[in-house]
Amino acid sequence: MTPNSAPMPQTAVTIPATPLNERRLFVLDTNVLMHDPAALLRFKEHDIYLPMMVLEELDRAKKGVSEVARNVRQVSRFLDELITGASKEEIDQGLPLPGPVNQPGKFASGRLYFQIRPTRLHPPTTLPGTHTPDNDILGMALTLQQDYPQRQVTLVSKDINLRIKAAILGIHAEDYYNDQVLDDVDLLYGGTHDLPTNFWDRHGKEMEAWQESGRTFYRVHGPDVVNWYPNQCLFPAETSTAFIVRQLHDDEAVIEILRDHTTPNHAVWGITARNREQNFALNLLLDPEIDFVSLLGAAGTGKTLLALAAGLAQVLDTKRYREIIMTRVTVPVGEDIGFLPGTEEEKMTPWMGALMDNLEVLAPQESGEWGRAATADLLSNKIKIRSLNFMRGRTFQSKYLIIDEAQNLTPKQMKTLITRAGPGTKVICLGNIAQIDTPYLSEITSGLTYVVDRFKDWPHGGHITLRRGERSRLAEFASDRL
Repeated sequence: MTPNSAPMPQTAVTIPATPLNERRLFVLDTNVLMHDPAALLRFKEHDIYLPMMVLEELDRAKKGVSEVARNVRQVSRFLDELITGASKEEIDQGLPLPGPVNQPGKFASGRLYFQIRPTRLHPPTTLPGTHTPDNDILGMALTLQQDYPQRQVTLVSKDINLRIKAAILGIHAEDYYNDQVLDDVDLLYGGTHDLPTNFWDRHGKEMEAWQESGRTFYRVHGPDVVNWYPNQCLFPAETSTAFIVRQLHDDEAVIEILRDHTTPNHAVWGITARNREQNFALNLLLDPEIDFVSLLGAAGTGKTLLALAAGLAQVLDTKRYREIIMTRVTVPVGEDIGFLPGTEEEKMTPWMGALMDNLEVLAPQESGEWGRAATADLLSNKIKIRSLNFMRGRTFQSKYLIIDEAQNLTPKQMKTLITRAGPGTKVICLGNIAQIDTPYLSEITSGLTYVVDRFKDWPHGGHITLRRGERSRLAEFASDRL
Protein backbone atom coordinates (compact mmCIF):
# COMPACT_ATOMS: atom_id res chain seq x y z
CA MET A 1 0.00 0.00 0.00
CA THR A 2 1.21 3.52 -0.84
CA PRO A 3 -0.36 6.88 -0.06
CA ASN A 4 -1.28 7.29 -3.74
CA SER A 5 -2.89 3.88 -4.27
CA ALA A 6 -5.00 3.47 -1.14
CA PRO A 7 -7.20 5.59 1.13
CA MET A 8 -5.34 7.84 3.56
CA PRO A 9 -4.49 5.92 6.74
CA GLN A 10 -5.40 7.24 10.18
CA THR A 11 -2.02 8.93 10.50
CA ALA A 12 -3.26 11.22 7.70
CA VAL A 13 0.12 12.39 6.41
CA THR A 14 1.20 12.32 2.78
CA ILE A 15 4.69 10.86 2.98
CA PRO A 16 6.62 10.57 -0.30
CA ALA A 17 6.74 6.95 -1.43
CA THR A 18 9.85 7.12 -3.61
CA PRO A 19 12.48 5.92 -3.23
CA LEU A 20 11.05 3.78 -0.42
CA ASN A 21 14.20 1.70 0.01
CA GLU A 22 16.33 4.76 0.76
CA ARG A 23 14.10 7.33 2.45
CA ARG A 24 13.74 6.51 6.16
CA LEU A 25 11.11 7.84 8.56
CA PHE A 26 12.43 8.90 11.96
CA VAL A 27 10.09 9.31 14.94
CA LEU A 28 11.82 11.64 17.41
CA ASP A 29 11.49 11.35 21.16
CA THR A 30 11.32 14.55 23.22
CA ASN A 31 14.72 14.09 24.85
CA VAL A 32 16.45 14.23 21.46
CA LEU A 33 15.21 17.78 20.88
CA MET A 34 15.97 18.71 24.49
CA HIS A 35 19.51 17.46 24.03
CA ASP A 36 20.14 19.07 20.62
CA PRO A 37 17.81 21.87 19.45
CA ALA A 38 19.21 21.51 15.93
CA ALA A 39 18.38 17.79 15.73
CA LEU A 40 15.68 18.46 13.11
CA LEU A 41 18.45 19.51 10.70
CA ARG A 42 20.63 16.43 11.21
CA PHE A 43 18.74 13.77 9.22
CA LYS A 44 19.72 14.81 5.66
CA GLU A 45 17.32 13.43 3.03
CA HIS A 46 15.21 11.43 5.49
CA ASP A 47 11.80 12.38 6.90
CA ILE A 48 11.00 13.28 10.51
CA TYR A 49 7.74 12.61 12.33
CA LEU A 50 6.80 14.43 15.55
CA PRO A 51 4.05 12.87 17.68
CA MET A 52 1.72 15.31 19.42
CA MET A 53 2.93 14.01 22.79
CA VAL A 54 6.41 15.34 21.97
CA LEU A 55 4.99 18.84 21.48
CA GLU A 56 3.13 18.52 24.79
CA GLU A 57 6.29 17.51 26.65
CA LEU A 58 8.20 20.37 25.06
CA ASP A 59 5.52 22.77 26.24
CA ARG A 60 5.83 21.50 29.83
CA ALA A 61 9.63 21.91 29.85
CA LYS A 62 9.90 25.40 28.33
CA LYS A 63 9.95 27.35 31.61
CA GLY A 64 13.10 28.00 33.61
CA VAL A 65 16.69 29.12 33.14
CA SER A 66 18.29 25.70 32.74
CA GLU A 67 20.02 24.63 29.54
CA VAL A 68 17.21 22.15 28.84
CA ALA A 69 14.60 24.92 29.08
CA ARG A 70 16.65 27.11 26.73
CA ASN A 71 16.96 24.26 24.24
CA VAL A 72 13.21 23.64 24.36
CA ARG A 73 12.45 27.31 23.66
CA GLN A 74 14.90 27.25 20.75
CA VAL A 75 13.14 24.20 19.28
CA SER A 76 9.76 25.90 19.67
CA ARG A 77 10.99 29.02 17.85
CA PHE A 78 12.40 26.90 15.03
CA LEU A 79 9.14 24.98 14.64
CA ASP A 80 7.25 28.28 14.65
CA GLU A 81 9.46 29.60 11.83
CA LEU A 82 8.82 26.46 9.78
CA ILE A 83 5.06 26.49 10.24
CA THR A 84 4.48 30.26 9.86
CA GLY A 85 2.66 30.98 6.59
CA ALA A 86 2.03 27.31 5.80
CA SER A 87 -1.53 26.26 5.02
CA LYS A 88 -3.28 23.22 6.50
CA GLU A 89 -2.72 21.31 3.26
CA GLU A 90 0.99 22.15 3.22
CA ILE A 91 1.36 20.96 6.82
CA ASP A 92 -0.40 17.69 5.91
CA GLN A 93 1.94 17.25 2.95
CA GLY A 94 4.99 17.78 5.16
CA LEU A 95 7.10 20.88 5.68
CA PRO A 96 10.42 20.95 3.79
CA LEU A 97 13.36 21.03 6.17
CA PRO A 98 16.17 23.57 5.67
CA GLY A 99 19.41 22.33 4.19
CA PRO A 100 22.90 22.59 5.67
CA VAL A 101 23.78 25.65 7.71
CA ASN A 102 26.53 26.63 5.27
CA GLN A 103 24.04 26.68 2.36
CA PRO A 104 21.40 29.27 3.35
CA GLY A 105 18.20 29.26 1.35
CA LYS A 106 18.68 25.67 0.22
CA PHE A 107 16.25 23.01 1.42
CA ALA A 108 17.01 19.38 2.16
CA SER A 109 14.92 16.69 0.49
CA GLY A 110 13.59 15.52 3.87
CA ARG A 111 10.28 16.70 5.29
CA LEU A 112 8.82 17.27 8.75
CA TYR A 113 5.45 15.73 9.61
CA PHE A 114 3.22 16.29 12.62
CA GLN A 115 0.70 13.89 14.11
CA ILE A 116 -2.76 15.22 13.13
CA ARG A 117 -4.98 12.22 13.93
CA PRO A 118 -5.36 9.99 17.03
CA THR A 119 -3.05 7.00 17.31
CA ARG A 120 -4.75 3.93 15.89
CA LEU A 121 -2.51 1.25 17.42
CA HIS A 122 -1.35 1.04 21.03
CA PRO A 123 1.18 -1.11 22.93
CA PRO A 124 -0.23 -4.26 24.53
CA THR A 125 -2.44 -3.69 27.56
CA THR A 126 -0.06 -5.90 29.55
CA LEU A 127 2.50 -3.10 29.31
CA PRO A 128 2.35 -1.06 32.55
CA GLY A 129 1.39 2.61 32.36
CA THR A 130 -0.79 2.52 29.26
CA HIS A 131 -1.26 6.28 29.06
CA THR A 132 2.33 7.37 29.69
CA PRO A 133 4.06 9.64 27.13
CA ASP A 134 6.53 6.88 26.21
CA ASN A 135 3.75 4.42 25.43
CA ASP A 136 1.95 7.05 23.36
CA ILE A 137 5.10 7.53 21.25
CA LEU A 138 5.49 3.74 20.93
CA GLY A 139 1.90 3.50 19.74
CA MET A 140 2.55 6.13 17.08
CA ALA A 141 5.60 4.23 15.85
CA LEU A 142 3.56 0.99 15.64
CA THR A 143 0.89 2.79 13.61
CA LEU A 144 3.43 4.17 11.15
CA GLN A 145 5.05 0.75 10.80
CA GLN A 146 1.72 -0.80 9.81
CA ASP A 147 0.74 2.02 7.42
CA TYR A 148 4.09 2.16 5.63
CA PRO A 149 5.58 -1.36 5.52
CA GLN A 150 7.87 -0.41 2.59
CA ARG A 151 9.72 2.15 4.71
CA GLN A 152 12.00 1.70 7.68
CA VAL A 153 10.37 3.45 10.63
CA THR A 154 12.96 4.25 13.31
CA LEU A 155 12.35 5.58 16.80
CA VAL A 156 15.21 7.88 17.86
CA SER A 157 15.60 8.38 21.62
CA LYS A 158 18.25 9.07 24.23
CA ASP A 159 16.17 7.01 26.69
CA ILE A 160 17.71 3.52 26.90
CA ASN A 161 14.63 1.99 28.53
CA LEU A 162 12.36 3.35 25.80
CA ARG A 163 14.63 1.83 23.14
CA ILE A 164 14.50 -1.50 24.98
CA LYS A 165 10.68 -1.42 25.09
CA ALA A 166 10.62 -0.49 21.39
CA ALA A 167 12.82 -3.47 20.51
CA ILE A 168 10.52 -5.79 22.50
CA LEU A 169 7.53 -4.50 20.50
CA GLY A 170 9.34 -4.98 17.19
CA ILE A 171 10.08 -1.29 16.57
CA HIS A 172 13.49 -0.38 15.19
CA ALA A 173 15.07 2.06 17.65
CA GLU A 174 18.37 3.95 17.70
CA ASP A 175 20.26 6.31 19.94
CA TYR A 176 20.85 9.86 18.70
CA TYR A 177 24.37 9.61 17.31
CA ASN A 178 24.94 13.09 15.91
CA ASP A 179 26.26 14.37 19.25
CA GLN A 180 28.94 11.68 19.33
CA VAL A 181 32.30 13.12 18.35
CA LEU A 182 33.92 9.72 17.75
CA ASP A 183 32.80 6.14 17.28
CA ASP A 184 35.34 5.01 19.88
CA VAL A 185 37.18 7.04 22.50
CA ASP A 186 40.37 5.12 21.62
CA LEU A 187 40.36 7.07 18.33
CA LEU A 188 40.70 10.39 20.17
CA TYR A 189 43.71 12.46 19.14
CA GLY A 190 46.51 12.05 21.70
CA GLY A 191 48.78 14.93 20.67
CA THR A 192 51.91 12.77 20.23
CA HIS A 193 53.46 10.66 17.50
CA ASP A 194 56.26 8.12 17.86
CA LEU A 195 58.71 8.35 14.98
CA PRO A 196 59.90 5.01 13.53
CA THR A 197 63.55 4.01 13.90
CA ASN A 198 64.22 4.57 10.19
CA PHE A 199 62.56 7.99 10.10
CA TRP A 200 65.73 10.01 9.48
CA ASP A 201 66.87 7.59 6.78
CA ARG A 202 63.58 8.06 4.90
CA HIS A 203 63.13 11.79 5.52
CA GLY A 204 66.63 13.19 6.11
CA LYS A 205 68.01 13.29 2.56
CA GLU A 206 66.58 16.72 1.68
CA MET A 207 66.43 18.00 5.25
CA GLU A 208 67.22 21.66 5.98
CA ALA A 209 68.30 22.95 9.40
CA TRP A 210 68.60 26.49 10.79
CA GLN A 211 68.47 28.45 14.01
CA GLU A 212 66.43 31.52 15.00
CA SER A 213 66.70 33.27 18.38
CA GLY A 214 68.31 30.23 19.97
CA ARG A 215 65.68 27.84 18.57
CA THR A 216 66.55 24.99 16.17
CA PHE A 217 64.28 24.17 13.22
CA TYR A 218 64.25 21.44 10.58
CA ARG A 219 62.39 21.22 7.29
CA VAL A 220 61.61 17.59 6.40
CA HIS A 221 59.89 15.91 3.45
CA GLY A 222 58.42 12.45 3.21
CA PRO A 223 55.38 10.16 3.37
CA ASP A 224 54.95 10.25 7.17
CA VAL A 225 54.43 14.02 7.21
CA VAL A 226 50.89 13.82 5.80
CA ASN A 227 49.73 12.07 8.99
CA TRP A 228 50.95 14.83 11.32
CA TYR A 229 48.95 17.65 12.93
CA PRO A 230 49.95 21.23 13.83
CA ASN A 231 51.70 21.50 17.21
CA GLN A 232 51.91 17.73 17.54
CA CYS A 233 54.76 16.31 19.59
CA LEU A 234 57.17 13.93 17.84
CA PHE A 235 59.16 11.40 19.88
CA PRO A 236 62.09 9.77 18.03
CA ALA A 237 62.74 6.17 18.98
CA GLU A 238 66.51 6.38 19.34
CA THR A 239 67.02 9.71 21.18
CA SER A 240 65.52 11.62 24.09
CA THR A 241 65.16 14.77 21.97
CA ALA A 242 61.55 15.66 21.16
CA PHE A 243 60.15 17.87 18.41
CA ILE A 244 57.02 19.93 17.82
CA VAL A 245 55.37 20.38 14.41
CA ARG A 246 55.35 24.09 13.56
CA GLN A 247 54.21 24.17 9.92
CA LEU A 248 52.59 21.68 7.55
CA HIS A 249 52.19 21.82 3.79
CA ASP A 250 51.38 18.60 1.90
CA ASP A 251 54.39 16.27 2.48
CA GLU A 252 56.58 19.05 3.89
CA ALA A 253 56.83 20.06 7.54
CA VAL A 254 58.84 22.43 9.71
CA ILE A 255 59.64 20.95 13.13
CA GLU A 256 61.38 22.49 16.14
CA ILE A 257 63.36 20.96 18.98
CA LEU A 258 61.43 21.23 22.24
CA ARG A 259 62.87 22.94 25.29
CA ASP A 260 63.74 20.36 27.94
CA HIS A 261 61.85 21.23 31.14
CA THR A 262 62.98 18.07 32.91
CA THR A 263 66.19 19.81 34.03
CA PRO A 264 66.31 22.25 37.00
CA ASN A 265 67.74 25.09 34.90
CA HIS A 266 64.54 25.06 32.78
CA ALA A 267 62.14 24.68 35.72
CA VAL A 268 58.86 26.56 35.52
CA TRP A 269 57.99 28.29 38.81
CA GLY A 270 60.05 25.65 40.59
CA ILE A 271 58.37 22.75 38.76
CA THR A 272 60.24 20.35 36.47
CA ALA A 273 58.64 17.85 34.10
CA ARG A 274 58.82 14.24 35.29
CA ASN A 275 58.08 12.56 31.95
CA ARG A 276 58.05 13.39 28.26
CA GLU A 277 54.30 14.18 28.14
CA GLN A 278 54.64 16.69 30.99
CA ASN A 279 57.59 18.27 29.20
CA PHE A 280 55.52 18.70 26.04
CA ALA A 281 52.60 20.09 28.07
CA LEU A 282 54.85 22.79 29.55
CA ASN A 283 56.09 23.69 26.06
CA LEU A 284 52.50 24.15 24.88
CA LEU A 285 51.48 26.12 27.97
CA LEU A 286 54.41 28.51 27.64
CA ASP A 287 54.14 29.04 23.88
CA PRO A 288 52.73 32.54 23.11
CA GLU A 289 51.67 31.42 19.61
CA ILE A 290 49.31 28.77 21.01
CA ASP A 291 46.00 30.22 22.23
CA PHE A 292 44.23 27.00 23.22
CA VAL A 293 45.65 24.01 25.10
CA SER A 294 43.81 20.91 26.26
CA LEU A 295 45.32 18.48 28.77
CA LEU A 296 43.76 15.06 29.30
CA GLY A 297 44.91 12.60 31.89
CA ALA A 298 43.97 10.42 34.81
CA ALA A 299 44.09 11.60 38.41
CA GLY A 300 47.60 12.54 39.53
CA THR A 301 49.14 13.12 36.09
CA GLY A 302 49.85 16.77 36.94
CA LYS A 303 47.33 18.62 34.77
CA THR A 304 46.41 21.35 37.27
CA LEU A 305 49.92 21.76 38.68
CA LEU A 306 51.49 22.23 35.24
CA ALA A 307 48.78 24.69 34.13
CA LEU A 308 49.15 26.77 37.30
CA ALA A 309 52.96 26.78 37.22
CA ALA A 310 52.99 27.94 33.59
CA GLY A 311 50.30 30.52 34.34
CA LEU A 312 52.16 32.00 37.32
CA ALA A 313 55.39 32.18 35.33
CA GLN A 314 53.65 34.14 32.56
CA VAL A 315 51.63 36.39 34.89
CA LEU A 316 54.25 37.25 37.53
CA ASP A 317 57.55 36.77 35.68
CA THR A 318 57.10 37.57 31.98
CA LYS A 319 53.92 39.71 32.47
CA ARG A 320 52.40 38.15 29.34
CA TYR A 321 48.97 37.93 30.98
CA ARG A 322 47.34 40.14 33.59
CA GLU A 323 45.91 37.42 35.82
CA ILE A 324 44.81 33.81 36.04
CA ILE A 325 41.09 33.03 35.97
CA MET A 326 40.07 29.56 37.10
CA THR A 327 36.63 28.02 36.78
CA ARG A 328 34.97 24.62 36.75
CA VAL A 329 31.56 23.04 36.52
CA THR A 330 30.01 22.43 39.95
CA VAL A 331 28.85 18.82 39.67
CA PRO A 332 29.06 17.04 43.05
CA VAL A 333 30.40 13.49 43.28
CA GLY A 334 28.05 12.60 46.15
CA GLU A 335 24.99 14.29 47.62
CA ASP A 336 24.71 18.04 47.09
CA ILE A 337 25.75 19.96 50.22
CA GLY A 338 23.12 22.62 49.55
CA PHE A 339 23.28 26.41 49.78
CA LEU A 340 26.67 28.05 50.18
CA PRO A 341 26.80 31.58 51.69
CA GLY A 342 29.07 34.40 50.62
CA THR A 343 30.27 36.08 47.44
CA GLU A 344 30.77 34.38 44.08
CA GLU A 345 34.39 33.58 44.93
CA GLU A 346 33.49 32.31 48.42
CA LYS A 347 30.80 30.06 46.96
CA MET A 348 33.29 28.61 44.49
CA THR A 349 36.08 28.05 47.04
CA PRO A 350 34.87 24.58 48.21
CA TRP A 351 34.96 23.45 44.56
CA MET A 352 38.53 24.67 44.14
CA GLY A 353 40.31 22.29 46.49
CA ALA A 354 42.63 21.25 43.65
CA LEU A 355 43.71 24.87 43.23
CA MET A 356 44.51 25.29 46.92
CA ASP A 357 46.41 21.99 47.08
CA ASN A 358 48.58 22.93 44.11
CA LEU A 359 49.24 26.44 45.42
CA GLU A 360 50.76 24.85 48.54
CA VAL A 361 53.21 23.03 46.27
CA LEU A 362 54.01 26.13 44.23
CA ALA A 363 54.49 28.48 47.22
CA PRO A 364 58.13 28.58 48.41
CA GLN A 365 58.62 26.58 51.61
CA GLU A 366 61.99 27.95 52.73
CA SER A 367 60.94 31.59 53.25
CA GLY A 368 59.36 31.10 56.68
CA GLU A 369 55.82 31.64 57.86
CA TRP A 370 55.78 35.37 57.04
CA GLY A 371 57.16 34.79 53.54
CA ARG A 372 54.64 32.06 52.80
CA ALA A 373 51.80 34.31 53.96
CA ALA A 374 53.03 37.14 51.71
CA THR A 375 53.35 34.75 48.76
CA ALA A 376 49.86 33.37 49.37
CA ASP A 377 48.46 36.90 49.44
CA LEU A 378 50.24 37.77 46.19
CA LEU A 379 48.96 34.62 44.48
CA SER A 380 45.39 35.23 45.66
CA ASN A 381 45.49 38.67 44.03
CA LYS A 382 46.60 37.20 40.70
CA ILE A 383 44.33 34.14 40.67
CA LYS A 384 40.60 34.78 40.41
CA ILE A 385 37.94 32.10 40.90
CA ARG A 386 34.85 32.54 38.77
CA SER A 387 31.59 30.63 38.39
CA LEU A 388 30.45 29.23 35.05
CA ASN A 389 26.97 30.59 35.73
CA PHE A 390 28.08 34.18 35.11
CA MET A 391 30.31 33.68 32.07
CA ARG A 392 27.80 34.45 29.30
CA GLY A 393 28.39 37.86 27.74
CA ARG A 394 31.82 38.40 29.28
CA THR A 395 35.07 39.08 27.39
CA PHE A 396 38.46 38.25 28.94
CA GLN A 397 41.39 40.27 27.62
CA SER A 398 45.01 39.29 28.30
CA LYS A 399 43.91 36.62 30.77
CA TYR A 400 45.10 33.06 31.41
CA LEU A 401 41.83 31.11 31.64
CA ILE A 402 41.88 27.62 33.17
CA ILE A 403 38.75 25.47 32.80
CA ASP A 404 39.08 22.58 35.26
CA GLU A 405 37.01 19.36 35.16
CA ALA A 406 36.09 20.21 31.55
CA GLN A 407 34.92 16.64 30.89
CA ASN A 408 31.65 17.53 32.66
CA LEU A 409 30.78 20.25 30.13
CA THR A 410 28.59 19.79 27.06
CA PRO A 411 29.87 20.91 23.63
CA LYS A 412 27.54 23.91 23.78
CA GLN A 413 28.83 24.97 27.21
CA MET A 414 32.40 24.53 26.01
CA LYS A 415 31.71 26.79 23.03
CA THR A 416 30.21 29.42 25.34
CA LEU A 417 33.33 29.44 27.53
CA ILE A 418 35.99 29.42 24.81
CA THR A 419 34.29 32.23 22.91
CA ARG A 420 34.75 34.44 25.99
CA ALA A 421 38.43 34.78 25.04
CA GLY A 422 39.39 38.25 23.88
CA PRO A 423 42.71 39.58 22.51
CA GLY A 424 45.77 38.16 24.25
CA THR A 425 43.88 35.48 26.22
CA LYS A 426 44.95 31.85 26.49
CA VAL A 427 42.44 29.10 27.31
CA ILE A 428 43.49 25.89 29.08
CA CYS A 429 41.06 22.95 29.35
CA LEU A 430 41.83 20.24 31.90
CA GLY A 431 39.97 17.01 32.45
CA ASN A 432 39.73 13.24 32.62
CA ILE A 433 37.07 11.77 30.33
CA ALA A 434 37.09 8.58 32.41
CA GLN A 435 35.54 10.52 35.34
CA ILE A 436 32.39 12.15 33.96
CA ASP A 437 29.82 13.10 36.63
CA THR A 438 27.27 14.92 34.42
CA PRO A 439 24.19 12.85 33.55
CA TYR A 440 23.66 12.08 29.83
CA LEU A 441 27.31 12.75 28.97
CA SER A 442 29.74 10.01 28.01
CA GLU A 443 33.35 9.83 26.86
CA ILE A 444 32.34 10.28 23.22
CA THR A 445 29.80 13.09 23.79
CA SER A 446 31.73 15.18 26.34
CA GLY A 447 32.54 18.77 25.45
CA LEU A 448 36.20 18.08 26.22
CA THR A 449 36.31 15.30 23.63
CA TYR A 450 34.55 17.67 21.24
CA VAL A 451 37.13 20.46 21.49
CA VAL A 452 40.10 18.09 21.34
CA ASP A 453 38.81 16.68 18.06
CA ARG A 454 37.79 20.05 16.56
CA PHE A 455 40.99 21.94 17.47
CA LYS A 456 43.53 19.32 16.37
CA ASP A 457 43.93 20.90 12.90
CA TRP A 458 44.20 24.52 14.13
CA PRO A 459 47.72 26.03 13.99
CA HIS A 460 47.16 27.92 17.26
CA GLY A 461 45.84 24.99 19.31
CA GLY A 462 47.64 22.16 21.09
CA HIS A 463 46.73 18.99 22.95
CA ILE A 464 48.49 16.34 25.00
CA THR A 465 47.22 13.28 26.83
CA LEU A 466 49.23 12.69 30.01
CA ARG A 467 49.82 8.98 30.53
CA ARG A 468 51.79 8.53 33.77
CA GLY A 469 50.56 9.34 37.23
CA GLU A 470 53.09 11.33 39.28
CA ARG A 471 51.06 12.07 42.44
CA SER A 472 52.20 9.03 44.42
CA ARG A 473 52.66 5.30 43.99
CA LEU A 474 49.41 4.74 45.89
CA ALA A 475 47.42 7.08 43.62
CA GLU A 476 48.92 5.53 40.48
CA PHE A 477 48.14 1.99 41.65
CA ALA A 478 44.57 2.96 42.61
CA SER A 479 44.02 4.66 39.25
CA ASP A 480 45.10 1.51 37.40
CA ARG A 481 43.40 -1.12 39.54
CA LEU A 482 40.16 0.47 40.83
